[in-house]
Amino acid sequence: MVMFDNLSDRLERSFKILKGEGKISEINIAETVKEIRRALIDADVSYKVAKEFCDRVKLKAIGSNVLTAVKPQQMVVKIVHDELAEFMGSEHAEINLKNTPSVILVAGLNGSGKTTFSGKLALHIKSKKGRKVLLAACDTFRPAAIEQLKTLGAQVGVPVYSEEGEKDPVKVAQNALRQARSEGVGVVIVDTAGRLVVDKELMDEIALLHTSLKPDETLFVVDAMTGQDAVESAKAFNEAIDYDGVVLTKMDGDTRGGAALSIKAVTGKPIKFVSTGEKMEALDIFYPSRVADRILGMGDVVSLVEKAQEQFDEKQARELHKKLARNQFTFNDFYAQLKQVQKMGNVKDLAGMLPGMDKALKDVDIPDDAFKPTEAIIQSMTPYEKEHPECLNGSRRQRIARGSGTSLADVNKLIKQFEQTRKMMKMAMDGSLKQRLKGFR
Repeated sequence: MVMFDNLSDRLERSFKILKGEGKISEINIAETVKEIRRALIDADVSYKVAKEFCDRVKLKAIGSNVLTAVKPQQMVVKIVHDELAEFMGSEHAEINLKNTPSVILVAGLNGSGKTTFSGKLALHIKSKKGRKVLLAACDTFRPAAIEQLKTLGAQVGVPVYSEEGEKDPVKVAQNALRQARSEGVGVVIVDTAGRLVVDKELMDEIALLHTSLKPDETLFVVDAMTGQDAVESAKAFNEAIDYDGVVLTKMDGDTRGGAALSIKAVTGKPIKFVSTGEKMEALDIFYPSRVADRILGMGDVVSLVEKAQEQFDEKQARELHKKLARNQFTFNDFYAQLKQVQKMGNVKDLAGMLPGMDKALKDVDIPDDAFKPTEAIIQSMTPYEKEHPECLNGSRRQRIARGSGTSLADVNKLIKQFEQTRKMMKMAMDGSLKQRLKGFR
């Protein structure tokens, strides 16, 4: 994640203090911990939280028995990893959807991305949980929020309940709940009013909605880019409505990560979701251990595999397997694989889930439309050319280049990549087949 780049670099430098050391001592661990504390404070973690974190790391490091096969530097990295995960919540906290309908109350300040999150959550529950969802437009303070929710609802295919001219959000929410019961809706997501700052009127309104609806789940949405301000507003809202979890938005922005590292320690409430982009699919479940992995440059292969499995089509995979066996992999198959990769998310974010790639791609700009030239070239081919790549001679390649608005070099490069992909997939399949046959011997 972009927001943790600076923290990752600073922590890596702090671990180098122990490089070459034969054992952990009071002196070298004190110096290491001092650098870790500076890194956390620079990442906008409060001094109190940073000190508590470092005290725990130091205590565990001095009290640990370093195995012969494990170097002091590796041991401290492991301790810091575990403490980071613990500070952010240790285990993932699920949202409660036990009742029918289940009510999810979404609260937050203006500009935090609260309404957009409501739309994203509706899509998440609809597609991942298979539940019928209704969005309730209860931000009666800002009429534009109702229109925004309707637009988002249309995008994700979820109906929105609203009452034009009604100023009482409790009445709107109760009527939405009544409609949900009559229509067999499984989950009602209530989008509430925000303010520019935490004020008594906002708190009273949220508290009244909370008391009236008795929601199964109450989520507080905060803008991760506001740092310690996000932590303070999270603390204030928790005192007012005792919510169940936090949602961090704009995690892909230019921020230092202090909110993600501090909120659980300050409020005692877990982070449940993170929002990482404008697309409605850009909503991720928050796994503290996986985030700790990425902060320490270990990647997040588990999340990458999960994203791949979401787009995995078993029937299509079987057909592709047969084609590869007959050496009939075509540009139509290549294009289909490309579209599946695009559905998984931003290419740079996906690559960053591989160990070490966050650092390697730090200064590399990979735009969201990176695949567009490739798509244009394939779409400029005739149906016959897509199915028979071997026919692509010089004149055909020149025509494709003109039709796609690319150069002949671009077309040649793609055809070479296609051939390499076909060869690698065939080799992978042959290796898998040999492994399976070995089991029958």
